[in-house]
Amino acid sequence: MIGTETLDRVIGADVIDADGNKIGTASEVFLDDQSGNPEWVTVKTGMFGTKESFVPIRDADLTGDGLRVPVSKDAVKDAPRIDSDGHLSPDEESQLYRHYNMTENSVARTETDVTRTETTTGVAAGTTDTDANRHGTVGHDTSGPTTDDAMTLSEERVNVGTQNVETGRARLRKYVVTENVSETVPVSHEEVRVEREPITDANRGNALDGPAISEEEHEVTLHAERPVVEKEAVPVERVRLDKETVTEQQQVSETVRKEQVDTDEVTDTNRR
Repeated sequence: MIGTETLDRVIGADVIDADGNKIGTASEVFLDDQSGNPEWVTVKTGMFGTKESFVPIRDADLTGDGLRVPVSKDAVKDAPRIDSDGHLSPDEESQLYRHYNMTENSVARTETDVTRTETTTGVAAGTTDTDANRHGTVGHDTSGPTTDDAMTLSEERVNVGTQNVETGRARLRKYVVTENVSETVPVSHEEVRVEREPITDANRGNALDGPAISEEEHEVTLHAERPVVEKEAVPVERVRLDKETVTEQQQVSETVRKEQVDTDEVTDTNRR
């Protein structure tokens, strides 16, 4: 059974139905006006937790998985749409009791309970001194058990920071391309030419060496240069990847909520 001493564990807990299915997240707890015991919990449902449904909490249990309630997920899905504005009217609460097939008070009211209700009504119409004597405070809480003589106002604050996330990857890859290279290379070759010299006293001996009339052949070997191409791989450059940090200003915005207080028929002269 959930008591007021465990409410801090209820808020924000996962709400699990009777079959073990997750319904949503517990948001707010509503207390019974007379007993002060937890009676309902609002559960944020939907894909983004934008919907809130009332779920009975009187027979719920806190486990390691979260808050287990004795109703089905479908029943919560089809529950009456009621605004969680801080207090349930008797008609709204009756709608919820009928939807979940619950009696409006699982524990029958005793004579003492009835008397306490009557006494509370009398004090509400009586003096401030009587109210202070009974609750120990000047005013008292009408939406649940009185804790002190004031209510706390809270507001949401935006805490902005940064986190390091992976946004992409850069890859360095080398590949082979083919291109034509033209170079001009000088080459030489031998050509034959016929040299004639007249008979002189200097060469007459050589000219008369051999038969006077005969057949004879002379041969000379010719040479020529041919272009020769050789290829070799040589390193020409070193390439690597590096990173640098660039800082820029980026605007962020968020919606925050805060609580304000209104007074009924009272002029707030001491607002601070």
